[in-house]
Amino acid sequence: MSESRWNETPAGEGDSPAGEDALPEDERPNAPPEGATAEAGEAAAGGEGETLDQLIEEDLDRLSAERDEYLDSLRRLQADFDNYRKRAVRQQTDLLERASENLLVALLPVLDALDLAEAHVGSGDDQAALGQIGTLLRETLSREGLERIDAVGVPFDPTVHDAVAHEEADEAADAGQQISEVMRAGYRLKGRVVRPAMVKVKG
Repeated sequence: MSESRWNETPAGEGDSPAGEDALPEDERPNAPPEGATAEAGEAAAGGEGETLDQLIEEDLDRLSAERDEYLDSLRRLQADFDNYRKRAVRQQTDLLERASENLLVALLPVLDALDLAEAHVGSGDDQAALGQIGTLLRETLSREGLERIDAVGVPFDPTVHDAVAHEEADEAADAGQQISEVMRAGYRLKGRVVRPAMVKVKG
C-alpha cells in the first residue's frame, strides 16, 4: 500500500512545463524568425550612422558658411585699409603741396624787390653779384614748379594778365591787344596761376 504511493507520479510531474509548450502549436505566439534580432540591431546601427553623417555634414556646412563670412569680412577690412592708406597719402601730399605753395607765394615780394634792385643798380661788380643771386634764386624756385610770367609782345590773356594801363596801337599795327610792358611779373605754380602779371596793354 505504501509502496504504491511512493511509485505514483504526482500530477504534472514529468510533463512539459506549463506555458507556451503546454499550448497547441496553432495557439502559441509567433516567435521572431532566426536572425531577426541581428537585423534589427544592424538597422539601428545603420540609423545611428546616418544620423552621424548628417551631423557631420551640417557641421561642415556651418563651418563653410563661417569661413566665407570671415573671408568677406577680411576682404572688406583690406579694402577699407587700402582706401584709408590712399586717402592718407593723398592728404599728406596735399598738405605738402599747400605748404610749398604758401612758401613760394610768400617769396614773391622778395622776387619783386630783386627785380627792382636789378633794374636800378648800376653796372659793375654789384650788378654782377646781384644778377648771380637772382639767377640762383629763380632757378631754385623753378625746380619747385614756379614759372615766371613776364613775356612782352604776346597777346593779352585775362587769365594770366592783369591790365592796369592801356595805350593806343599804331594804325599800321594788326588788330588785337598785346602786352607792351610788364610792370610786375606774374607767376604760375605747377601750371596754376598764383599771381597774374601786371601789364600795360597796347591796342
